[in-house]
Amino acid sequence: MANSILTIDMITRKCLEILENNLVITRNVNRQYDDSFAVEGAKIGSTLRIRLPDRALVTDGAALQVQDDNEQFTTLTVSSQKHIGVNFTSAELTMQLDDFAERVLKPRVSQLASSVDADVATSYKGIYNSVGTPGTTPATSLVLLQANQKLNEFATPMNPRYATVNPAANAGLVEGMKGLFNPTGTISRQFKNGMMGEGILGLDEINMSQSIVQHTTGTTPTLPIVATTVSAQGATSLAISFTSGSPTFKIGDVFTIGSVFAVNPQTRQTTGSLQQFVVTADVNVSSTTTATLTVQPPIYTATNALATVDSFPAANAVLTFLGGSATAYPQNLIYHKDAITFATADLLLPQGVDMASRQVHNGISLRIVRQYDINNDRMPCRVDVLYGFAAIRPVTAVRLWG
Repeated sequence: MANSILTIDMITRKCLEILENNLVITRNVNRQYDDSFAVEGAKIGSTLRIRLPDRALVTDGAALQVQDDNEQFTTLTVSSQKHIGVNFTSAELTMQLDDFAERVLKPRVSQLASSVDADVATSYKGIYNSVGTPGTTPATSLVLLQANQKLNEFATPMNPRYATVNPAANAGLVEGMKGLFNPTGTISRQFKNGMMGEGILGLDEINMSQSIVQHTTGTTPTLPIVATTVSAQGATSLAISFTSGSPTFKIGDVFTIGSVFAVNPQTRQTTGSLQQFVVTADVNVSSTTTATLTVQPPIYTATNALATVDSFPAANAVLTFLGGSATAYPQNLIYHKDAITFATADLLLPQGVDMASRQVHNGISLRIVRQYDINNDRMPCRVDVLYGFAAIRPVTAVRLWG
């Protein structure tokens, strides 16, 4: 029986299937905002305003104490367009779809999936809660339990929770936890696959990804301290001073401030652990001994409905940065599904080309555009995806340093 010719729509659907099956981090993040973007005409730079949960103070007594809304908003921007080129012949279009996918599509589209995942992995830069010892590969159940502790202390829903770790952390955890109070089926799966698997220590899944990225810390100054007492609710700027050095502070650097403790967002009681802050803008200092850092989370004390700390940072309180100076560390992620949001947008189908197709499945929109090279009987194609992502609710995620 003669082979049928593969159509552009068939190829597009198969590309989308391969892309989705090869995503790891992106598969387990929130895509509920896709419908707002997945309309024809969205373009790079399009934004979506997202409302965050309201919070209020619980009051005592019979008298009503009316409170203003504490609505918070954040934005998600479609800012990334990635594509990969595929070039095939007329003869290859006569292959069975599965053969064509395995030989032509899968090697390329899997690379596209890895690139998208690596992009989404950079969401760590907006996440401040951290566990693990920088420079040490995670290899015990304790680090996973500590991550869950952080999530619990910040009132994160119990499920779904996921962990995505790099190959080194996956190997360390499988080796370190083999047989440790695990059901027989879990031990068997770990032995066969070398993977942690599902339903472990309060996590729905622990997945390995080669797309976990590294964070290179800034150059730490000598004895950094708070220069001026913070007094404004919602402050995201912190003036610091130091005795010497020409420091650089990098987006994603994490630090604590002496005597500034985190609070549970529901009870506003201290967790007993110092609040961790993340730097959200690069700062380079060359000729002074002062700097102003832009940080998250915003500084709200326990008297405010949006409380993040038990007290304002006081002048001369010491800053302690996580990790060594100018050193790269893997940033494994443990997170609730709602911590990170990923959205794709429909790319326009251009005119004047041989063929073009766009398909959407499970919130992912993918486009293929094909031309024809008459001199060589080849069909160069580009496979595109346009997307945006952000750590919308960073308090529900934890960085596991390696």
